[in-house]
Amino acid sequence: MAYDEQQTKKSRVVVETPNTRREVTRTERDHSPNDGGSSAASIAIVVILAIGVVVLAVLLVINKRANDEANANQAAQQQAQQPAQQPVIVQQPAPQQQPPVVVQQPATQPPIVVNPPATSGGATGSNVSEDTRIQGEIEKRMQKDAALSSLGITVSVLDGKALLIGTVRSDQLKQQAERLVRGVKGVKSVDNQILVSST
Repeated sequence: MAYDEQQTKKSRVVVETPNTRREVTRTERDHSPNDGGSSAASIAIVVILAIGVVVLAVLLVINKRANDEANANQAAQQQAQQPAQQPVIVQQPAPQQQPPVVVQQPATQPPIVVNPPATSGGATGSNVSEDTRIQGEIEKRMQKDAALSSLGITVSVLDGKALLIGTVRSDQLKQQAERLVRGVKGVKSVDNQILVSST
């Protein structure tokens, strides 16, 4: 413990003995521990510990950032190294009876369910490709027609039979769309389900 000198007392004392009388000077020093202060060594220790804690915290933060960056780089490299997965195409035999085709119309009308006609040997590849060609030709012609291109009429073709679905403003536009479809080579019949709405 550190002691600070608090007080120094000098006093003169006369000592009398039966033979002599003499004067003695006494000096008294009062020492007490310094309770309110601290030594330089303890202050230095506290400062060193505080600096150590700050340095440790900074190192932890830097290390965490470096680990996060390394993990992100590693994940990116793993993704880049994985080969692109090719879709698996499973070819199933054509069923004897095809499932019905559901065509969704605007919310104001109930859906129309179209059952394709049953074929004896199932749909052949040539019928499917012919239907695709016919449908593409119809859609191309509708896009070229200024009156029909903005109406959003849906066309489906199955075995040469065309189905038209949508809404137009007049009966004249409905008939115009049907005539356009009938003019495409390969169309056997037209089922015109287009609705005429004045709104």
